[in-house]
Amino acid sequence: MRDFAGGRSNALSLPELKQLQKNVAKAIASFEDRRKAEARAKVDDFARELGFSFDELAEAAPTRKRATSAPKYRHPENAEITWSGRGRKPAWIAEALASGKSLDDFAI
Repeated sequence: MRDFAGGRSNALSLPELKQLQKNVAKAIASFEDRRKAEARAKVDDFARELGFSFDELAEAAPTRKRATSAPKYRHPENAEITWSGRGRKPAWIAEALASGKSLDDFAI
């Protein structure tokens, strides 16, 4: 029977298996790094054909920032606690709805 360590017929010890695992992880990381470098070079070449550098294009990428939503609901006992009506319901809203109240009761 052959194993992963080059054809020895005996089983590998735990330290040998762990070293093999480390070696495989290093080989995978090295392979991925080479592939990324190749991709980066191709993108760089294409960007240069268009008169740019990759870094210029990467910096120019627009970033979207989500606007904060105005609060629509206010806690009945603490006016500083609000909820915009987006996302997960806060516990105080969920409890109030379970007790029979409606969102209109908390509208600002």
